[in-house]
Amino acid sequence: MENNLLPPLYKLTTIDNPFHPVDDRDQWERFDLDHGYNTDALVEKLSGFSDDMTEAEVRRAENAVMDDLVRLDLECKYRKVLIEE
Repeated sequence: MENNLLPPLYKLTTIDNPFHPVDDRDQWERFDLDHGYNTDALVEKLSGFSDDMTEAEVRRAENAVMDDLVRLDLECKYRKVLIEE
């Protein structure tokens, strides 16, 4: 049975992006794309979403991918930002 508690919401960003990925969404995204990071698309591609996943399952998949990207990032450019809900 699905756990109704949602995991914390995080967003992946880069250390050089001065904008908040939620509060300053448009500016954050423009910076991200202009620098060729495509961070949201990378997380989505690696998360392996399917249409039958619950919101909690999607968050767990995203969080696992973000953890891996931060852990395996040889350039140390990625960081996770906790989003207050």
